[in-house]
Amino acid sequence: MAIRVMLIEDEEGIRLLLRKIIEKHGGFEIVGECDELTESVILFQRQKPEVVFLDIGIKGQNGIECAKILTELDPKVKIIFATAHAEYMPEAFELYAFDYLVKPFAVDRVNKTLDRIALLGQNSQKFEPEEKIVRPEHRYDRLLVKGKESMSFISIPDIILIQRENNATVIYTEKDSYLTSASLAELERRLDPEQFLRSHKSYIINLGRVRRIEPYGRWTYVVHFQGRKEDALLTAEKFEEIKRRFT
Repeated sequence: MAIRVMLIEDEEGIRLLLRKIIEKHGGFEIVGECDELTESVILFQRQKPEVVFLDIGIKGQNGIECAKILTELDPKVKIIFATAHAEYMPEAFELYAFDYLVKPFAVDRVNKTLDRIALLGQNSQKFEPEEKIVRPEHRYDRLLVKGKESMSFISIPDIILIQRENNATVIYTEKDSYLTSASLAELERRLDPEQFLRSHKSYIINLGRVRRIEPYGRWTYVVHFQGRKEDALLTAEKFEEIKRRFT
């Protein structure tokens, strides 16, 4: 399957250039193009692209703010800034941008970025469980997850990772997945900081279940786990923290 790409750029000439490069590269499909923030959010939710090329300046609006919204909707979307404004690079990478292309960019530079994305592959696993609300079970080392007509008790040591996505939180154990309205901050307070790490704004990981860590963009890493196909993102700062803990 082709990797789904969206272009958010208010210069028609740049959109045309990116479109030609991407289509010629192969393995990618452009599923939408737009030039302003509101339309981009609507199109993003409808098309669910895996990669977004985004300008800093879009119809008088700030592309950084657009990127914040899109990464809240899907933490794993690969944001590639393509802009004439090099001065925004530090702020862009704070948002875990996959790459930052400064105009005028060379065709080879864009192709290198596409090559790296293609090598990372795709995670097409989708999860749409029944919504549940979590409450801490203080007397026991468990979380109580309340559904509409049932209750589930999650053993905290069994938790592999916790992910924030689409304004909800998913708790993954080896055999089950639970959806909750609780924030990551709430759950983080319930977990042992020696065992669990807030690896990224959208993830908490169980360090005891980490199998492998690989580069994912320039200043970000992807974490693979024992017992789950899902993975998590890790910032460069947290990567250094993990190295200190295990050395």
